[in-house]
Amino acid sequence: MGRPLDVDGARWTVSLTGRVTPYDADEFALVFEHGTGPDRLRRVARFSPVGSRRRAAALAELSDAQLLALFRVSQPAATSPEMRYRRAEA
Repeated sequence: MGRPLDVDGARWTVSLTGRVTPYDADEFALVFEHGTGPDRLRRVARFSPVGSRRRAAALAELSDAQLLALFRVSQPAATSPEMRYRRAEA
């Protein structure tokens, strides 16, 4: 389960994508999800951790304001290689 985030009155969850590299200091992708099933909305943003080297810890260290800023620059999942260019999984 992801971390909850309120975006303009709608509840989204933020989590790490499954795609990783061997280097913990690399940037990685966060996936924002709203809804469930085939109608679920997904957006992806790239993130470079500044403190913690572990991805989960870096996500936990972000404030809601920082997550909201990342959401605002995110791209639809259908345009993201991390999500295999798919809108949602059934």
